[in-house]
Amino acid sequence: MSGRGAVGAPLDRVEGHLKVRGAATYANEWPVENPAYLYPLLSTIASGRVTGVDASAATAEPGVLGVLTHLNAPKLAWPNDPEVAALQSGEVAFHGQFVGAVVAESIEIARYAAGLVTLEYEKRPVDVDMRADRDDLLKPQHAAIFGSQPGDLQDGSSADSAVGDFEAGMDSAIHTLDATYSTPIQHHHPLEPHTAIAVWTDDEITLYCSSQGVHLHRTLLANAFGIDASRIRVISPHVGGAFGSKVFPVTWATLAFMGAQLVPGRPVKFALTRQQMFTLVGHRPATIQRIRLGADADGRLVALGHDVVQETARAKQYAEQTVAASRLMYAAPHRRTTTRIATLDLPVPTIMRGPGEATGMFALESAMDEFAVSMGMDPIEFRVLNEPAVHPESGLPFSSRHLVTCLREGSRRFGWEHRAPATPARSENGWLIGTGVASSTYPSPRLPGNTATIRVGADGRHTVRIAAADIGTGTWTTLAQIAAEALDVAVEDVTLQIGDTDHPLASSAGFSSGINCWGTTIHAAAGELRAALNENGGAVPDEGLEVTTDIPDNPYIAQYAMYSFGAQFAEVRVHEDTGEVRVPRLLGVFDVGRVINPKTARSQLLGGMTQGLSMALHEAAAIDPRYGHVVNNDLGGYHFAANADVGSIEVHCLEERDPYVNPMGSKGAGEVCIVGTAAAIANAVCHATGIRVRDLPITLDKLLR
Repeated sequence: MSGRGAVGAPLDRVEGHLKVRGAATYANEWPVENPAYLYPLLSTIASGRVTGVDASAATAEPGVLGVLTHLNAPKLAWPNDPEVAALQSGEVAFHGQFVGAVVAESIEIARYAAGLVTLEYEKRPVDVDMRADRDDLLKPQHAAIFGSQPGDLQDGSSADSAVGDFEAGMDSAIHTLDATYSTPIQHHHPLEPHTAIAVWTDDEITLYCSSQGVHLHRTLLANAFGIDASRIRVISPHVGGAFGSKVFPVTWATLAFMGAQLVPGRPVKFALTRQQMFTLVGHRPATIQRIRLGADADGRLVALGHDVVQETARAKQYAEQTVAASRLMYAAPHRRTTTRIATLDLPVPTIMRGPGEATGMFALESAMDEFAVSMGMDPIEFRVLNEPAVHPESGLPFSSRHLVTCLREGSRRFGWEHRAPATPARSENGWLIGTGVASSTYPSPRLPGNTATIRVGADGRHTVRIAAADIGTGTWTTLAQIAAEALDVAVEDVTLQIGDTDHPLASSAGFSSGINCWGTTIHAAAGELRAALNENGGAVPDEGLEVTTDIPDNPYIAQYAMYSFGAQFAEVRVHEDTGEVRVPRLLGVFDVGRVINPKTARSQLLGGMTQGLSMALHEAAAIDPRYGHVVNNDLGGYHFAANADVGSIEVHCLEERDPYVNPMGSKGAGEVCIVGTAAAIANAVCHATGIRVRDLPITLDKLLR
C-alpha cells in the first residue's frame, strides 16, 4: 500500500499475528535467568500504624531470600507519594496497602511465607462515609482536566466556574429541574494484571513492566530512588489493557525494585493478583452530583448548574473534572459548576477511561432527558435546541463540532422516529421495552514531551522510533500508517519501535491523546526527513539518513476549543416481574475527525460502549464501613460486562476532518465512546418502566418498586 493511501485504510494490526500466536512478549513473559519471586504483605486495617513485625518464621522457611517491611526497606528520596513510595513508615492509610513483601525462590514459597509473617497494629477509627452533607468537604487543591486548551491541567481555581448569575437565572426560568445523581467506585481490571520484572545491577537497572508511559515510570522511579534516570531502562512493548491504571500508580514497580536490591543482579518477578488490584492500582472515584436546569417557555436553557462531591484518599488528594463536560455541552447564559472532595480512608483514586466526563455526563445527560420529558419535548430536539454556537464559557469557536449531525444520523439509523412517546413504552412477552439517547464528548489534547526519530537506510526502509505505548488500541498499526503517509512510502517499508525508554521521549497513553501527540511528532519528523532528502537530490546516502524532531506547537491551540463528540442510542428490555435489565442494542455515531484506521477505531469505540454498558448495569465496589475494605474484591463479586451481557453494538463515524487539532485531521476516539453510554441506557430504562434510576449501577432492586 502506498503512503498516500495509508491513513484511512482498515489495516490489520501489524502485531496481530504475534498476539494470536502467543509470541508477543508481555511484562511477565520476558525470558530472564534464575528469577526470584516477590509476594506482598497487605494491611488488614484501613487506618492506623504497624506496631510490631515478626518475620522469623518466614525467614526460616527454606527458599526464602528475604523479608521486606518498613523496618528494613530502602529509604527513598521521595518518600511521601503513596502512588510511588512503599514501606517508608509503619503508617497505614487504607486497607490493602503494601506493608511488606517476601522474596523467595518460587512464587509458591513466597506466598506461603508471607502468611507466616505476623503484624501487629494500632488501629484508628475508619471513615469511608461518602456523603454530600459532610461538614468537612474541601475545595480541591487541583482538579485534573486533560483538555485541549493551555492551562487545562489547572490549580484549585478550576474546581469552580461561573458565568452570569446562576441563581437569578433559575429564578427567571419557567421550567426547572433539580435532581441528584450518584456513581460508585469502579475498578479497572485490564486483561493483563500489573506486572514487573526488576533487575538491579551496578551497570543498569532494568524494569520489564506493563506501562502506559515508560518515560513517566522511569522518571517516577528515578525520583523515588534518588538516582539518575539514565541508569534505568523501562521496557513495555505490549500492554494487555490499562484504562488509566498503568499511568501514575507505580508502587508495585517500586516494591519490585526493592526486591531486586535485596538480591543484586538477580531478576525479581512480581505480578499482582486480581484481589490485590482492587486496592493498589487506583480506581474511579465515587461521586454525588446535583444538576439544576432552568429553561424558558420554549425549552431554551437559561441556567445550568452542576455541583459535585467526589471521594478522595486521606493519603493523597486526587480530584477530577466531573463537571468539565457541563461547561461546554449546552448553551445557557447563566452557569455554575463546583467541585468538592470528601477525604476518606480509602486507596488513592486515579484516572479511569473518560475520567470526569464518564461520570459527569451520566448526571448531565440523565438530567437533560428528565427535563425534556417533563416539558413534553423530544430528548433529541431538546438537545439540538440548546446547541451552542461557541464554547459557552470560553467563547472560543470549536475546531469542529458535529454533535447535531451525530444526533440526526443516529436517529435515522436507530429508527428514533418510531419511538413511542408514552412511558412505559411497550411490552413484549413480559419485557418492557424502551429506548434512550445521550450525547458524548471528550477533549482532544496535545501533551508536551514527545520526540520521534526516523531513519531511512540505503535500502529505502524507514525505522521510526518513539517510546509510545500500545495498550491494545492499535498504536503499532496506526503510527506506522501515519508515518507511511507522511513519508509517501508503503506501510510495509516502515518499521516502528515503541515501548522502551531507549527510544525517544513520549507522553503516556491516555486522555485520548496518543495519536494527537505521537502521530503529530512522527508527521513532523517525516517532513524534516523528506526535506533533508530533497537537499540531497532525493538520494539516500550509503550510510543512511536520520532526523530527530520534537512535537511542534499547535498554532491553533488558543484559537479553538478542541473536542470529540458523539451520540449514543440504547434499546433496553426490563422484565416486568424480576426487574432484570438487558440491552439488546447500542448504537453510536461519533465525530472523531479523520479516522486513521477504521478497523482499530471501531474496536476502540465498540470497547468503550461495552465498558459504558458495564458501568450502567454492573460495576460497583461494595465498601465495608467497619473495616474500609472492598467486600467484592474478586471477579466473581465484582461483575463487569461479559459476552452474555452484550447484544448488538453498532459503531459509525462521520466522514469529517478537523483542520486544527493535528496535521492528520483526526481527533481523540478512545474515550468519547464510554461517555454517554450509561446515561443512554438509564434514559432507556426510564422510557421502558417510568422509573428514573439516578444511582448507578441500575440493578433490579432499584426497579422493583
